[in-house]
Amino acid sequence: MRIRQTMAFVYKSGEEVKNGDHITYHGEPGEVEFVVARLTGNPAMDWYVEQFPGGGFMINAKGFGSVFLGKSDIDEELEFVSRGGNR
Repeated sequence: MRIRQTMAFVYKSGEEVKNGDHITYHGEPGEVEFVVARLTGNPAMDWYVEQFPGGGFMINAKGFGSVFLGKSDIDEELEFVSRGGNR
């Protein structure tokens, strides 16, 4: 039996990063727009996986606009606030 693992991105507090999450980034409110960890067949999403091996997620934060964060970009300046409606 083969078990298929997918990479989950987690906040420093331990919650998994999910679409629609409410966050703060460098103290500014924001939201997770999408999470992509592997090729999906959607050329727009696959571009992120190809450019950023391991994938990542797009956030939109006040004062920053849209920012793509790869697996090495998750730091203490990104904080989970609550789950949003787009899970």
